[in-house]
Amino acid sequence: MSSPCALLTWTLLTLLGLGATREDFTPCGPIVPRREWGALPSRCEQRLDLPVRYVVVSHTAAIPCDTPASCMRQVQNVQHYHARTRGWCDVAYNFLIGEDGLVYEGRGWDTQGAHSGPTWNPKSIGISFMGNYMDRAPPQRALRAAQSLLACGVARGALRTNYEVKGHRDVRDTDSPE
Repeated sequence: MSSPCALLTWTLLTLLGLGATREDFTPCGPIVPRREWGALPSRCEQRLDLPVRYVVVSHTAAIPCDTPASCMRQVQNVQHYHARTRGWCDVAYNFLIGEDGLVYEGRGWDTQGAHSGPTWNPKSIGISFMGNYMDRAPPQRALRAAQSLLACGVARGALRTNYEVKGHRDVRDTDSPE
């Protein structure tokens, strides 16, 4: 292969993302960072030992949100309840997902959550769908956002490649449907 042809091939592969190494490319969809949704400063110090094996999925049991503006208010409300009313160091979950199809950063990948008790919190990422899903499933765009988040966690090295998803009621005595 001539040098100009090899260069062209390499350039096309790079532009298409096909020549990227695992470190260069992660399949992470958009995650709304804490600063964008107006998070209070976190007082959490307990870090996770990554990669974790488990993902615990729950719901907030509140009204759903289906626009970025309403979901940002909902995340703020959840954080206020957890941090100000319950006295926790931050919002309990690592990530929250709205019916708008966006992922909202809670404690993030590195910080231990407060979603599932002392046995599960140190070895899991907690994801909570914003809304009440006792009688219905989250919409497809929210489920796709969760799938993208899990792929992102594997690509970043925060989740093991053989991670297991647990419903909240699988690890706690709760009515949470997942």
